[in-house]
Amino acid sequence: MDKTGKNGGKRPETALIYFTQFGKSPGGSEYLPLSLAAQLQKRGIRVTLALNWKSDVAAAAEILGIPVDVSALETVCVKPTGKLMRKIDAVFPVFSTRRLKRLAKSADIRISTLNLVDFGRPAHHFIYLLTGFGELHKRLVDPGRRAARPSIAHRLFSFFAAAFIRPLARVRSSAKILADRRETVYPNSRFAEKAMWTYFGAFNSRMFYPPTIFEPCAEKTQRDPLCVAYIGQIFPSKRVREVIRIVDAARRLGGIDFKLRIAGTLGNNRYAESVKRMAASRPWVTLEGGVYGSGKAAFLASATYAVHTRRDEEFGISVTEYLKAGLIPVVPDCGGSQEIAGASELEYRTGTQAAEILVSLAKDADLRENVLRHCARRAKEFTREAYLGRESELVDRIVREAGEGK
Repeated sequence: MDKTGKNGGKRPETALIYFTQFGKSPGGSEYLPLSLAAQLQKRGIRVTLALNWKSDVAAAAEILGIPVDVSALETVCVKPTGKLMRKIDAVFPVFSTRRLKRLAKSADIRISTLNLVDFGRPAHHFIYLLTGFGELHKRLVDPGRRAARPSIAHRLFSFFAAAFIRPLARVRSSAKILADRRETVYPNSRFAEKAMWTYFGAFNSRMFYPPTIFEPCAEKTQRDPLCVAYIGQIFPSKRVREVIRIVDAARRLGGIDFKLRIAGTLGNNRYAESVKRMAASRPWVTLEGGVYGSGKAAFLASATYAVHTRRDEEFGISVTEYLKAGLIPVVPDCGGSQEIAGASELEYRTGTQAAEILVSLAKDADLRENVLRHCARRAKEFTREAYLGRESELVDRIVREAGEGK
């Protein structure tokens, strides 16, 4: 017998959530699909979790502290197992799309936590990274860049795929999914939403900040008033060398003995080696390696400032972590990190401007206190409690609209 909601519509009973896989050290991206699953289960909805590859879902849920009932969670892998098939599907996801469409037929609610996915039916799509949108992301990295003219072979392949392969396989492009007003897209910041609107044109969107799972130290820790922190991956895209240069410039400009502590796993690659060489010639730079759990909380609690250098980042989880840990983040004047910090006093366009901000904050106690109060207010926006409140309201809306047939 059908179950009906308050408005007489059929209450949804099943949901399908798509994600890639769960690693050994799950983070914010892994939190979202499991937390959504827990919220749906809480409302009496059976959830199927569609993954690209096999994962230890129970371990991820335990590490992240998410009260999802794994025993009631059906898990299905959608990627092909054969090596050749996997290579083909990585370029043109015919096989995985077909499997998702089959699963979607029996689901009342369909959710992708991995950008846009063609379920064959209207769904909810959470934007994870804009790197999945090719030319759009390239323009974010270099706003003044003129699109390079692709080769004839590339243009022929793109035309053939769009004109014949996709229609035959019934796989919609990102542009076609966005053009369908029945689809709902959740950019992970206003910056990402604006970038997508500018590139693709108007679409049905609801901006939704993703979860930040880091929680600060419960106990008070003595901060170094001149310590600048950086935490994150040691990759060229993170511009860690630029962080070192900015603090170096601040030391020269202000005659202030700033120190820099860098936390992040240093791999055996050319970029990591160049960071090591820069640090070796500057005794005020400390490379901490990877820090996790309570060690991460203690690391952040020991500093006063942080410098963020990625300009094309959609959201910027590390900036929310700096805020929640009580640090003052100095951020670029564009991208998701600018939106998260939300203070013009902390925004810079050039490395010299970033250094000047650090000097001003260190020398002007009134400015520093005003900025700290602002940062504390912004930090509340990204607490776990605040996120769960937003997520609960969103899931209620998704369930209600599914019952109403929207």
